[in-house]
Amino acid sequence: MLSFIGPAELALALGLTFFAGAIKGVTGFAMPMVIVSGLGSFLSPELALAGLILPTLVTNIWQAVRQGWRNAWASAKTHWRFVTVSLVCLLISAQFVASIPGNLLFLILGVTVTFFAALQLAGWRPSLNPGNRRKAELGVGAFAGTLGGLSGIWGPPTVMYLTALNTPKTEHVRVQGVVYSTGAIALTLAHLNSGLLTGERFAFSALLVLPAVVGLLAGFWVQDHLNQDRFRWAILCVLTIAGVNLIRRGLVG
Repeated sequence: MLSFIGPAELALALGLTFFAGAIKGVTGFAMPMVIVSGLGSFLSPELALAGLILPTLVTNIWQAVRQGWRNAWASAKTHWRFVTVSLVCLLISAQFVASIPGNLLFLILGVTVTFFAALQLAGWRPSLNPGNRRKAELGVGAFAGTLGGLSGIWGPPTVMYLTALNTPKTEHVRVQGVVYSTGAIALTLAHLNSGLLTGERFAFSALLVLPAVVGLLAGFWVQDHLNQDRFRWAILCVLTIAGVNLIRRGLVG
């Protein structure tokens, strides 16, 4: 069906997307990182980025509205500064995806995320002073949006922000869904405009939607059976792995 990928590689892509969806269902994030790093091992970066766009769009909207539109809207109003800033920065940075190398950005984020997650796994419990919340929303939102536009990955800064707020499990995952949904819509529109998501690349991305959704539902089932402490532990473990992978990408490209 697709000239740039054979049957065996397509089967591998479908399996990777299911796995990414399952991780997202448990923790609320990490799908773009799994898909980009997995597909990037046998496809070009542009194809890997194109592949993740539609599965990310569908699963993020599903995640955001899982408890209903009213709850999703309430979360959006609570975190509107973060959502707005990340959206604006994503739209701007997406226009430079073909001209700006992301290695340094990956390296900086990877070191930050790994350090943050490792400290918490060792017992540190960060808390965000209410007086500094606005600055954190603006700064982390800008960083998350910029990274999302350049690479399709904006989960780790968002998760770090919500974890520092000690957000309860259900709210944590729902807010992630709200934040990522706005970004995913913007990313899809931006790359329809940039030409990245056209023709066979659009078809490839559409093929990956079904395994992503099936994996997401499997992950939701696991998440529903985790208590708050185990959920937090799972979040930090995935953050650590994601951080190390981002460092790897920053060093080797």
